[in-house]
Amino acid sequence: MTKSTVLIIDDEKDLVELVFYNLQKEGFLVRSALDGEAGLASAVRELPDAILVDLMLPGIDGLEVCQRLRSEPRTARIPIIMLTAKSAESDRVVGLELGADDYVTKPFSPRELAARIKAVLRRASPQSSAAPSAVIRRGGLTIDMGRREVACGGKTIALTATEFRLLHHLADHPGRVFSRSQLIDATLGREIAVVDRTIDVHVTGLRKKLGQCGEWIETVRGFGYRFRE
Repeated sequence: MTKSTVLIIDDEKDLVELVFYNLQKEGFLVRSALDGEAGLASAVRELPDAILVDLMLPGIDGLEVCQRLRSEPRTARIPIIMLTAKSAESDRVVGLELGADDYVTKPFSPRELAARIKAVLRRASPQSSAAPSAVIRRGGLTIDMGRREVACGGKTIALTATEFRLLHHLADHPGRVFSRSQLIDATLGREIAVVDRTIDVHVTGLRKKLGQCGEWIETVRGFGYRFRE
């Protein structure tokens, strides 16, 4: 079985060594970079399966790294986990808005980090969802499950793995209202701790990327979201 490669972008050498050692024990191939520019170059060159990015980096910070990874076609779909010593919700929300798939607050346990990496890799895998509809078309919106591609008005839109699963799940059940908790179960999984606000952030980012096609996702006040029939 091919091992998944994880890139760590963090300037704390002791932490990088700890994560490096523990992820190798979990069967991952691990690469590292000590600043944002080196991390971006490594990501584009090696195309890892997942990327861990510290929020506080010398030079360009983790938020800009995340933003630039998402704007680069070669790295746009690689799962990203933000590492941050900041516990404020606003910091986590900004990271998610810029395209991160998940976040881990320092200090964290190596086992928790490994579990979160495995979770985002499962969500990013084409085989991770046994959806009955291979291609969904709603007006100008096309969702191709096999190709993991989304297009609006014929223009391809780069989504994160989490955004893709969220959109596909809603679109595959038009008219059905899902609570935030149900969407967490369906798209993120309960093996990791997340809050309802996480879904709101992903929906906001999804609508922004979809442009006019974002109107298909409706907010049901006091409950959750649905895909318009």
